[in-house]
Amino acid sequence: MATIQDFEKLDIRVGKIVEIEDFPEAKKPSYKLQIDLGNDIGIKKSCAQLVSNYKKSDLKDKLVLCVVNFPPRQIGPATSEVLTLEVPDKNGNCVLIEPEMEVSVGGKLY
Repeated sequence: MATIQDFEKLDIRVGKIVEIEDFPEAKKPSYKLQIDLGNDIGIKKSCAQLVSNYKKSDLKDKLVLCVVNFPPRQIGPATSEVLTLEVPDKNGNCVLIEPEMEVSVGGKLY
């Protein structure tokens, strides 16, 4: 069982998607994202399997939640520097977790 101390080790921040590219080399349909995580962290790369539920135009300027303190992960020819948080829809496709109201980019989940 995880403890509150385990949870507190995660650094989860609000980011704004600023750039979206197709990622045809991925095993599953995905996008390469550039996410602005505020002045302290800057813009980081992420790969996400969002193609089933989102067009690229849907994602521009969308606020999302990201784990920023995991080590980078190589996904095919791309490096994912942050983990964009998602949950599955009824078909198992990824749905972004996003703030319900306007919040500051870089804000920390607590």
